[in-house]
Amino acid sequence: MPSLRAWHCRFELVLLAGQRAREISSGAPITVDRDNDKNPVVSLREIADETVEPGRLRNDLLASLQRYSRNEEAEEGGMPLLAGSENDEAVDNMSEEDLLRAMRNESDGGSASSGGGR
Repeated sequence: MPSLRAWHCRFELVLLAGQRAREISSGAPITVDRDNDKNPVVSLREIADETVEPGRLRNDLLASLQRYSRNEEAEEGGMPLLAGSENDEAVDNMSEEDLLRAMRNESDGGSASSGGGR
């Protein structure tokens, strides 16, 4: 059996094994002998034996954690990315410098009008 020590990040290994264990609990077929082991151990053995693809597990994990999909929101004609933004595409295509300049102008205008004269 290949070693799990080759993983650069143990945290990622634990996350992927947890994702695979949840898949097994949901009824996904296992790719190694169970040997009376529980799902987390089976998932680690599958990863070590390279019988499951880590890239697929990573994508499944990210999809399960994602709460907001920009594509879904755009399809539904959802809310703009910035409050008061009439044209999201113009904001999306702004350079970082233009965006920072717009934010500074907005904050300068807001503080000048509310600060009053001294």
